[in-house]
Amino acid sequence: MNLYAKIVNREEKISILGLGYVGMPIAVAFAKKIEVIGFDVNHDKINLYKNGIDPTKEVGNDVIKNTTVDFTGDETRLRESKFHIVAVPTPVKGDRTPDLTPIESASRTLGRNLTKGSIVVFESTVYPGVTEDICVPILEKESGLKCGQDFKVGYSPERINPGDQEHRLETIIKVVSGMDEETLDIVAKVYELVVDAGVFKAESIKVAEAAKVIENAQRDINIAFMNELSIIFNKMEIDTKAVLEASGTKWNFLKFHPGLVGGHCIGVDPYYLTYKAEQMGYYSQIILSGRKINDDMGKYVAESTVKKMIKANKQINGAKVVIFGVTFKENCPDVRNTKVVDVIKELEEYGIEVKVVDPVADKGDLWHEYRINLSELEEIKEMDAAIFAVPHEEFKTIRLNEIKAMFRENRYIDNSAMREIAATVDIEIDKENDNCVLIDLKGMFNRKEAEQLSFLYWRL
Repeated sequence: MNLYAKIVNREEKISILGLGYVGMPIAVAFAKKIEVIGFDVNHDKINLYKNGIDPTKEVGNDVIKNTTVDFTGDETRLRESKFHIVAVPTPVKGDRTPDLTPIESASRTLGRNLTKGSIVVFESTVYPGVTEDICVPILEKESGLKCGQDFKVGYSPERINPGDQEHRLETIIKVVSGMDEETLDIVAKVYELVVDAGVFKAESIKVAEAAKVIENAQRDINIAFMNELSIIFNKMEIDTKAVLEASGTKWNFLKFHPGLVGGHCIGVDPYYLTYKAEQMGYYSQIILSGRKINDDMGKYVAESTVKKMIKANKQINGAKVVIFGVTFKENCPDVRNTKVVDVIKELEEYGIEVKVVDPVADKGDLWHEYRINLSELEEIKEMDAAIFAVPHEEFKTIRLNEIKAMFRENRYIDNSAMREIAATVDIEIDKENDNCVLIDLKGMFNRKEAEQLSFLYWRL
């Protein structure tokens, strides 16, 4: 009886290392069919899961309460499993080079507890070669076992889209790979237990690694193009959203939109590919150009906000701005690598006081990562500008007149200092509107309605 048959018959268990936005839904899905050990080094997270709380909001508290996943922070429990899935994050360092610390650490932990006859499948996004050239030697060193003889490895990139209730593990075709045909067959069959959409067998581990990393690089480049168009069209005083709606009527027009590109995938993965390319002597032109545009968008948004505030005759130093949404994407509590923070930092450089409202964001992570405290909606008063950065569902019920009530009364007063500042940046102060600056990054509101209510309105 091979390993797959033993897993299905519950004679062997599988383990998931890393119970975040990717690993936890995988563990829960498998637990409906087979025996699962869910391991994470974060004991606070383990305690939350054991108490039926889903901090990721990916599956919900009720699902966590009823799952049969055996949550643990004890690494020795990994010895009970023969099929291991490693789903830890792969961030970048401050210099934008790959930070393989989490995956190396997970490999060491697993290596210490690896038993003969095991299969190890890595899901973390990496550049081609990491699984076989970096992770395997660590597993061998820590376990004293020989890859290909005592244990096998595979790679199956995660494709879960955090916060997306439509594109889930079960509904997305799963790319799988293995170091040999036998391993590939077992890995494919195990994932077929939970992936209704089926699996695609890549011809090698490196092919699977490359396929994943270019998926996000492609999306990054397309969004960068939209962001560049937005910059150009704003200079032309043309509404980018209106342009894209017109272009989108052609059957083969790709419907991407401008925006802040952060998170632990799109804003990170391209750097993995370009890093490996540079090691091979090739220096990226398109990929890094797109990444630079997207990395600079927080600064561009902040500068555009300040320009609108100058047009509104606002005193910049000491002004108050509220930002709605700080997570890296809508309806997701994840704040890792969020580019909204770039907007906040840039505004603060101007001496602006920034308040942040976000009913979805993980408050603990937000404070730990960025030292940002959230404000309640009821506390937002006497504002000089409002920025809607992330279109959470909770924000879609807010009306324009409610936003206007958050602003301080600010009738036009002739101010020679502001006139000088406006002249320096070639801006004409608006004397007609109510000087309520509304920055709507994702086009949540109707431009005409906002302007009819005398907002100074701007969007990407």
